[in-house]
Amino acid sequence: MESELHSIGELARASGLGVGTLRYYDGAEVLTPAWVDPQTGYRWYRPGQLADARLLVRLRRVGLPLADIRAVLAGHDAERVLDAHLRRLEDGLADARRELSLIRTTIEQREHPMTSTLHLTVRADRLAAALDAVRFAVCEDPDHPALTGVLFEPDGPVLRLVATDRYRMAFAELPALGAPQQPAPGTTVPTALVDALRALLPAAPAEVLLTLGADTFRAETPDHRIEGAVPATDYPDHRVLTRLDPQHRLTLPAAALRTAVETGATRTLPSGPQGADCQVTVLTLTEDGHLTVTADPTPDDPHIALNRDFLLDALRAAHPEQLLLELGGPIAPLAIRTPGRTGTFSVLMPVRLP
Repeated sequence: MESELHSIGELARASGLGVGTLRYYDGAEVLTPAWVDPQTGYRWYRPGQLADARLLVRLRRVGLPLADIRAVLAGHDAERVLDAHLRRLEDGLADARRELSLIRTTIEQREHPMTSTLHLTVRADRLAAALDAVRFAVCEDPDHPALTGVLFEPDGPVLRLVATDRYRMAFAELPALGAPQQPAPGTTVPTALVDALRALLPAAPAEVLLTLGADTFRAETPDHRIEGAVPATDYPDHRVLTRLDPQHRLTLPAAALRTAVETGATRTLPSGPQGADCQVTVLTLTEDGHLTVTADPTPDDPHIALNRDFLLDALRAAHPEQLLLELGGPIAPLAIRTPGRTGTFSVLMPVRLP
């Protein structure tokens, strides 16, 4: 048998993978030997596995995750896996360019402090809608002061609002006049100031002037003005959670899903803040493409478990007639989108079922 096989040393020399690396990929069930000598433990590989080893080298070179390498070598939907990784690489490059732009802006602001204040003009109704879309996700835990507010982030022609409590994250975008063409550092507006701003908006005229400073936030209308200090803390990088790779996309009536969640079965699990017990809703995608609520999904049906209250909060905040759900699997975040509003959506972290 050995004469028909490559030794691990031969495969290492022919493929460029080290012997230790081949042992690692054997343990990870990525490139398993055709035969292992039961007495010496020495590994032997089929001639055809040389091509797999050389492909593995290329997949490593582009940074493909281990699980995806395993899928490609096994021939499991390789095109989709590679396309998804290419999108991640492109998104990562866009993020790197954006961060470098922000670094340059930050350096310029340190050298020229007068440039650190931005004045933006937005429509009152759109600002109100954006605040309503993200307010439910604001963190209420004082142990996380960087999250106890809403991030106001200018990005070219739009103003992006972001809120998260680490269990869910909400995004909203609205057009803004006066924003720089390059991305600018965001301002985290404390919760009390956010709520004061939202209370002002129903009586506001068509436009609101926002001032985003390094330590101050101000909103002005012809008749009202609110102002307050902002914390000197950096908001977490939210772009990681926007790079989703959904396996299923479903458009469905919002009212029907809300009713199903409100009346459907739940399970009690420690899924809330500080590990508190909460009611968990399990969304299951059946073979015929319907989304159902069930407490005990079958292993073969795609499903995701979510904190029921958090899910209902997200559905109420979206309040459209139709919803677009993006499911990536039981351990991937769920995205809840409104068709036609690309920059306004929410992401919910899944609950791991026992």
